[in-house]
Amino acid sequence: MTRELLNWAGNITYGAARLHRPGGVEELQELVAGSGAIGALGTRHSFNEIADRPGGDLVSLAGLPADFELDPARGTVTVGGGVRYGELSRWLHDRGYALPNLGSLPHISVAGACATATHGSGVANGNLATAVSGLELVTADGEIVVLSREKDGDRFAGAVVALGALGVVTRVVLDVVPSFEVRQYVYENLSWARMEEHFEEILSAAYSVGLFTGWTTGSGIDQVWVKRRDGDPGPWEPVPTWLGATAATADRHPLPGISAVNCTAQMGVPGPWYDRLPHFRLDFTPSSGEELQSEYLFPRRHALAALRALDAAGDVIAPVLQVSEIRTVAADDLWLSTSYREDTVAVHFTWKKDWPAVSRVIAVVEEALEPFEARPHWGKLFLMGPERLDSLYDRLPDFRRLATELDPTGKFRNPFLDARLFPGGSPS
Repeated sequence: MTRELLNWAGNITYGAARLHRPGGVEELQELVAGSGAIGALGTRHSFNEIADRPGGDLVSLAGLPADFELDPARGTVTVGGGVRYGELSRWLHDRGYALPNLGSLPHISVAGACATATHGSGVANGNLATAVSGLELVTADGEIVVLSREKDGDRFAGAVVALGALGVVTRVVLDVVPSFEVRQYVYENLSWARMEEHFEEILSAAYSVGLFTGWTTGSGIDQVWVKRRDGDPGPWEPVPTWLGATAATADRHPLPGISAVNCTAQMGVPGPWYDRLPHFRLDFTPSSGEELQSEYLFPRRHALAALRALDAAGDVIAPVLQVSEIRTVAADDLWLSTSYREDTVAVHFTWKKDWPAVSRVIAVVEEALEPFEARPHWGKLFLMGPERLDSLYDRLPDFRRLATELDPTGKFRNPFLDARLFPGGSPS
């Protein structure tokens, strides 16, 4: 590697010996077949070592052709593995189509986000990986394997959220829907008591809802971001005061006092789905990267009890926190999904960039959430070990067998995956 390579936040220095940028799939196949340890490097937005291959090879797919292919009859779009959501979204919108949902940032790659079960919000919206209906990947021997939801069924469900452990994804097939417009509203200062009393009503008020808090004593919910799809039926209407919270008088940033210039438009101004469902605009870098992130998802049936447990730990959480967001994700059948067979509530933490302090607080958070079956986001910072993860993922044994089938020598594995999913170590 010619120079030091860091992740987006700068908290991870990749230890791979070489970084490759193949210009085509055949070149990629040769690289994979000839390597002893290799992995795909996406947009480097993971906050842990999940993408690293110490001493081995990393492959950026940014040089592969985008290969957009729209199939209106099947309601799908096929894209290259290096495509980012922002570029795909605008291409789709220009042709009258949309993705069912988007994450907070449009800057991330489709393949990387789906591989780690990254998500947006909405009680009826699955994570981004649930839109995947087909995959093409280069496996350990350099061969191409094609899998589909229709043809491969349960095996396919094991391959979508795969954390890079099965191969390098070169093409993704995604479900699409007709394009739609969204109006975004922000409400401020929702009391904790009102939040608890009307929890389901609040989260179900619109297509996508997010609640921001600092977990400071007595603060409640600082902001509620409501993203309403035009034409959706429902009892909720934008009003000056909602459950005691007041409508913001100008666009807001999730962090108080920071300019909203890089945030998507609010105040009920209609806009295309791709410019309202994310919190941050594609045209701007959302921050300088001076942050660390963790996130935990737990069954919605545990939501209020879990949130109370976090609130009780607020005095420990708040001093190292920048902001926290509460969202919802619908259940799915993907083996390693954080919402596997459970409608979930996700609590995201944007921490100050101080790992020694943050690691101590993460331990407190994980202890508080342990009774509530909380699963960590695969691409963010967590401390859970293999025994705890085994208890949270019924299909882990099946995933290990699938990984061994497609990657018998473990060339796509790394210390991060071995320590959490394959505690017996990589096969020889």
